[in-house]
Amino acid sequence: MRQIILVLFALLVQTMNAFTQTPQQLAEIWDKSHITNKFPSDVRLADLKVYLEQLKKLGVPVTEVGRSFGNREIYQADFGHGPLKVFLWSQMHGNEPTATSAVVDMLAYFQSHRDKDWVKKIDEAMTIRVVPMLNPDGAEVYVRRNMQDIDINRDAIDLITPEARLLKKLRDDWSPAIGFNLHNQGVLTTAGKSPNQATISLLIVYGDAAKTTNPGHERNMRAASAMIRALQQFIPGHIAQYSDEYTSTAFGDNFSAWGTPTILIETGGLYGKDEMYLVKLNFVAIVTALNAIATGSEANESTTPYLSLPENSSGGLIHFVFRRANVIDPLTSTPSGPFDITAEIERQRASLTAPVFIRGVTPQPTSIRGLEEYDASAFNAVQRFGRTKAGELAELLFYKKERVVDWKAADLQKQFPPDAIFSLGKWSKGEGVVPRIKY
Repeated sequence: MRQIILVLFALLVQTMNAFTQTPQQLAEIWDKSHITNKFPSDVRLADLKVYLEQLKKLGVPVTEVGRSFGNREIYQADFGHGPLKVFLWSQMHGNEPTATSAVVDMLAYFQSHRDKDWVKKIDEAMTIRVVPMLNPDGAEVYVRRNMQDIDINRDAIDLITPEARLLKKLRDDWSPAIGFNLHNQGVLTTAGKSPNQATISLLIVYGDAAKTTNPGHERNMRAASAMIRALQQFIPGHIAQYSDEYTSTAFGDNFSAWGTPTILIETGGLYGKDEMYLVKLNFVAIVTALNAIATGSEANESTTPYLSLPENSSGGLIHFVFRRANVIDPLTSTPSGPFDITAEIERQRASLTAPVFIRGVTPQPTSIRGLEEYDASAFNAVQRFGRTKAGELAELLFYKKERVVDWKAADLQKQFPPDAIFSLGKWSKGEGVVPRIKY
């Protein structure tokens, strides 16, 4: 009898394994099979169309479902034949593109691997509909709003924009049971009060200010816990909970109110990793959630991992800090300090050089942490054009304090070559001269 039980248990484990992929396996799947080949921030509608043509060749149904205010096409792609309806939409903000690439890669893999048991299970359990780029006008010029200068995600009630009207119609006509609202957040957002970037933030979106729950919300919490468990294999300490403040005009809140309990995924940044790594994390997270829901394994997940997430925080992190520098006063041309100089990279497409601006010149020590910090205590610092103050470009020249420099020289940089130059977010001269601070 004992041997029979062991055999049955082994068969059960084998069966479960056939329907389950580990986070590492999903990451390897993305590494080997992703069809997206451009950094998401560089993807415009024309690039998305190339991806969609590849999906069509694989057999994925792709349909034009509407047009933007600027008359650009908005597409929907489908997978699966099961009774559970799942709706995902991405890039309703034009400069929030990460998940667009992730859902394209997900559909490509599902369609080309329908024979795999775990993919077959998703196919049989659910029907998935994806709008990969709701705001093609914003994506074209890499801005948040649409061509009417309206935030689509605040247009769920007034429905002034054609994109909002389309999104509501797609939901109302189909009545999906689950929604995934896919966004990007600021790369300087932190997980709680820690200095860790919130690389992925999750939110189970309620449908009212009272945060009334129903079985759909509870299921989504468990699915979020499955995503957290998967993501912790790659980014421990970098997962947070997005603010759950109720916004009456936002689509996520209204989707939940209209009967489609929604999971919000916000992608931030991760120092030292590029945009494609963030696409992979989205792929792992979304596929993990769909797999858990399709197999029913989400029912075995606890809501505790989700409920225990630290909340998003801001204001405590910056890209660069140059600590304890003497700063050249632009009026008197004399050193004063010490000061901490903070600088931030402006959001930009990957293919373009992003400007870096001084955000503060403050008496040290400032409590803000930098993704990169430098000990400038042995240096005088001056902005390339003599304007070392907040709002100016972080084009910084560093001179060792013992040097004698005429700060009023007409061509300072030529007459008195700096020991180090920080330009466009990197050291164009003297890298390593100003010591890097390691934590």
